[in-house]
Amino acid sequence: GSGGFRKRKHDNFPHGQRREEKENVNPSSAMMMSFKSFQLELDTRHDKYERLVKLSRDITIESKRTIFLLHRFTSVPNGEEILNESEVKLDAVRRKIKQVAQELIGEDMYQFHRAISPGLQEYVEAVSFQYFIKTRSLISVEEINKQLIFTAEDREETTNMTSNSHDKQPHTWSLKVTPVDYLLGVADLTGELMRLCISSVGNGDIDTPFELSQFLCQIYDGFTFIGNTGPYEVSKKLYTLKQSLAKVENACYTLKVRGSEIPKHMLADVFSTKTELIDQEEGL
Repeated sequence: GSGGFRKRKHDNFPHGQRREEKENVNPSSAMMMSFKSFQLELDTRHDKYERLVKLSRDITIESKRTIFLLHRFTSVPNGEEILNESEVKLDAVRRKIKQVAQELIGEDMYQFHRAISPGLQEYVEAVSFQYFIKTRSLISVEEINKQLIFTAEDREETTNMTSNSHDKQPHTWSLKVTPVDYLLGVADLTGELMRLCISSVGNGDIDTPFELSQFLCQIYDGFTFIGNTGPYEVSKKLYTLKQSLAKVENACYTLKVRGSEIPKHMLADVFSTKTELIDQEEGL
């Protein structure tokens, strides 16, 4: 009838004939060999992608630990020890990034960019946070990329000297942080600076919030120049950046207007309740 299923073309052929055609396919034919090479190439690429995802996850975890360590800078008497320890941790992160750079030798980095982007953003956040604590300024993307040029270790070079592959292997590896990863890392940095502001006030440091407020205003101005012309992720981070700036400005306002009324040990409690109120208003 008219409502029945339409017969497919290959249903005209008996099943036995189709099975014979499959069995008659020559596995050593040019077409089968080319498809096998495609399969091998895709498998190799997928394996590399998975290795890069794991490395990126390790870089993210170690960078977060470095940021947590740097937050203790305001509460300990000897801040130099914290900075030295953070440098050791960042060196370990760079060794992971070196492994990423070695994986990407001879490859187009942008094909694997989504695998390594989260780790690089977290690394930028950690490095820029350490740099700000040291110099009260923002690290440039050129300065970050200078630290990501790696040379072969001495023991690797001596082993390579004995083999012919020494000439083929490059002596240096480099991994460049893309401008988008840099911007996203700096946008995340503003959240850490907001936390640094609140913790420094709790420790009785009245000057740091005003420095942070000016610094965050400059970063926010820079991001507003980009506006909606930049990548989608950057415009998404702009809202969070604005929230962090509002919280720091609110802290500075409270210090200026009510600083003389409130004892220093109670200032942090006042800020925490005010930031909760801001979050609730923004949620509505």
